[in-house]
Amino acid sequence: MNQSWPSPSTIWRNIVVGLAVSFVALSLGAAFGILSGRGATVGMISAGLVSVVTSLFGGTRVQCSGPTAPMSVITAIVVAAAFDTIPTQLPGTDPDQFVNMVLLLTAGILILMGVLRLGRFISLVPNVVISGFMNGIALLVWASQWRKLFGSTDDAFEGPVWINTSVAIATLVLIYLFPRFVARLPECVHPLIPPATLVALVSMTVLAQWLQLPIETTDVSGELTSWAALGDVIARQIPTDWSLSLLVLALPFGFQLAALCYLDTLLTSLVVDRMTGEATRQNQELIAQGAANGIVAFIGGIPGAQATIRSVLVIKEGGTLRLAGVCIGLFVLAEMVLLQDLIAMIPQAVFAGILFKVGYDVFDLPPLWSYLRRWVGRPIQPGQVGVQNREFALILGTTMVTFLWDLNVAVVLFSAAFYLINYWRRDDPIRDLR
Repeated sequence: MNQSWPSPSTIWRNIVVGLAVSFVALSLGAAFGILSGRGATVGMISAGLVSVVTSLFGGTRVQCSGPTAPMSVITAIVVAAAFDTIPTQLPGTDPDQFVNMVLLLTAGILILMGVLRLGRFISLVPNVVISGFMNGIALLVWASQWRKLFGSTDDAFEGPVWINTSVAIATLVLIYLFPRFVARLPECVHPLIPPATLVALVSMTVLAQWLQLPIETTDVSGELTSWAALGDVIARQIPTDWSLSLLVLALPFGFQLAALCYLDTLLTSLVVDRMTGEATRQNQELIAQGAANGIVAFIGGIPGAQATIRSVLVIKEGGTLRLAGVCIGLFVLAEMVLLQDLIAMIPQAVFAGILFKVGYDVFDLPPLWSYLRRWVGRPIQPGQVGVQNREFALILGTTMVTFLWDLNVAVVLFSAAFYLINYWRRDDPIRDLR
């Protein structure tokens, strides 16, 4: 690898890439903040902080980390427990401090994983299990947004259901159609066109404001109005009760988030490595992710991991330096301050549309299509692995246990099943769809 100082043009290109991707990171940070139950504001702050820390110190040189759909889904479960279940078990517990305790435990576990050099074990998780847990996370994302649109009064967005639903559908359609429109334009203008997510967010916000739609918009209210206020917020977020009884309740959530961050991050790093031709320092990446998740705990934020969609976007836009990821985080933090009044105009239903698309992107469709083609008697496409009954059963089982019960239980249970079946059926083992 060339160790010489990058040229001014390379530095400038990476800054521009950071600016372009920052708007995607900002909008997804707000969406995942809402999904987690901690709010759009902390979601955006977390997106900025996690990106800066992991880009500076992570083991994947060109990347973008931040809140992700799987991490936000599990955080929502932690938040629900903190406000509903934990106070009944331990009266007087501060719910926000309990969530932050979970995040600090998550950070410590991730750092310990890196120190113990456990990154290499990512290769032991079978692809059929990974496919199933991706599908389960997608179902959880879709179910959460379905409740926001059609749930009870306490869960649903404010305003008429049909208007919120129309805004969400229009957002989703625009995200799908805009890239097809761009593909028809000359390639020379492609670098100048913003991502579809940002276009949909801005377009639907302008339309909603112009029509004065009576629906709920994004809440960006917060207490971060000065450096002194920031100090007060941090002081209130730091957990003060580290009793054994509270740790016993928090540790399972910490292990769950750490295991998910491990999977989310190192699987994404494999995708990035294939695109860049480099090799991630897996243990260094785990330590950086742990540090980033520990930092966001002090501002009452939400956890993150290396994000597949944003990392791939950085590379496709021409990012080649750590500077790109650092700029994404810095631009997110700056935009949040400068554009706060505009962000407050975004309808909540727009984020529902974005998250429905995120769920689609997370869902692992090729094995499902391959299995269905086999059942209807159609030939397998070139380069596609045929999925047999046993492989599909592992995918379906992992999906349903993830959706209905617990992600970590699903991964451990069906990984063990994969290896046990292959041990018993050494004459006819289950393939791993590699």
